[in-house]
Amino acid sequence: MKQAPVPKQRLEHKLLSQTITEYRGPAIVMAAAAGKFPWRSLLIGTGLAAFAAAGAYAAEVTVRSVSYRNADVTVDAKLYLPPGTGPHPAVLFVHGRRGWDDTTDAQVRRIVEHGFAVLAPDYHSPRFIPSWPETHDPATEKDVELGLDFLKTVREVNASRVCVVGISRGGYHAVLLAARRAEVACIVTYYGHMVNPNAPEPWQVYRYAPEIDRINVPALFIVGEEEFEVRRMGIRRAFYALLKRGVPAEIRMYPHARRAFDFRNDPREEEKLATRDAALWAAQFMRQALGATKQ
Repeated sequence: MKQAPVPKQRLEHKLLSQTITEYRGPAIVMAAAAGKFPWRSLLIGTGLAAFAAAGAYAAEVTVRSVSYRNADVTVDAKLYLPPGTGPHPAVLFVHGRRGWDDTTDAQVRRIVEHGFAVLAPDYHSPRFIPSWPETHDPATEKDVELGLDFLKTVREVNASRVCVVGISRGGYHAVLLAARRAEVACIVTYYGHMVNPNAPEPWQVYRYAPEIDRINVPALFIVGEEEFEVRRMGIRRAFYALLKRGVPAEIRMYPHARRAFDFRNDPREEEKLATRDAALWAAQFMRQALGATKQ
């Protein structure tokens, strides 16, 4: 007897071999219906095979220590290149408050393993900013932004269009770049800060960064269901602000995933699955936005 086709929604779960519930807003459905960014259909046919391929890819990643200048400040960065001569699709990675360390390196490698060239600037060290700073130094915004210009000097990279991945406070940098730079093709934020960290408390609770109203590129918001409530509130507000203007946007909220679920020292099994799934989804999302095919 011929087996009945599996409905699309269930097929995605089956191919990913996961039982994670997907929390989706209507933005992805509306974007696909408008024929603009068919993200939903993108993951059909991907799954554990993609994860296995990514593992084989990791051994061949090339990492270069590079630097560029912002006036009298030298910004050190790591440039990660996947196998092949390129030109590779480009990603600018913006770390969070913890700064640059081995955990941040692991987050970047999860992106590179899917075929992206990634520039990851350490924007804390040149300004002597310690790990976990409470305040935001606006001078770091230009330090990060100039990474987009540096990418254009790398022959193995196609930097005419770049996706920006921001972790936690790095999500705020991603928002700023999407509003300011025409070459930004999309943003992906992991539990991203959606308001100026120096803004007063009412802004932190009830508002979002005004730059979000100037974003016109696809945005993917990744967050754990057990993230801080104030952070989830900001992400939801940013999502609906984009949705209201018809900008393609999506939230992937992972059940039983805590704050910073992708680099915890005590990860739950659900958080391990969420980490893998988020990396795959982000890679497909960025590849579609950049119009790139994996080499």
